[in-house]
Amino acid sequence: MAILPILKFPDPLLKERSVRVESVTPEISALIDDLLDTMRSSPGGVGISAPQVGILKRIVAIDVSASKRGGQQENHGLLVLINPDILARGGKQIVREGCMSIPDYTANIQRAQWVLVDALDRSGKQVILEAVGLEAVAIQHEADHLDGVLFLDRVTSVKTDVFRRKKYR
Repeated sequence: MAILPILKFPDPLLKERSVRVESVTPEISALIDDLLDTMRSSPGGVGISAPQVGILKRIVAIDVSASKRGGQQENHGLLVLINPDILARGGKQIVREGCMSIPDYTANIQRAQWVLVDALDRSGKQVILEAVGLEAVAIQHEADHLDGVLFLDRVTSVKTDVFRRKKYR
């Protein structure tokens, strides 16, 4: 297991579409472990995608359970989602998002309040789950990475919705 370097904007790999994972091999399992180590090493990090470490595979890891931004309620704990597909979404909310790949900025982004997701878990078993609140936001954010979309691509107004990030201590 290892902490992998995070690609930073404007690295062109962050704008690429990731490929589907055909099966959960030992290499995919090792990548998942590395993603988890990398996510946990980042202060305030609640999610990570394989493209953020330069691997264009459709894999994300999310855990909002320890977040002070509302993750303690209504969440599934640690999620590893392979080939996640958002089947449905509903409601609207404006949330302040940040990203390990864009460390100096946050922005107000409109996201769905809930999502229904179809994916494979880390053992390769199909899971369908509904997520709400911060967990739904994290799933949408990480799924965007798999399609080469960054949160800055979803900003309505750079002038009023983008902010310098506060430094973590």
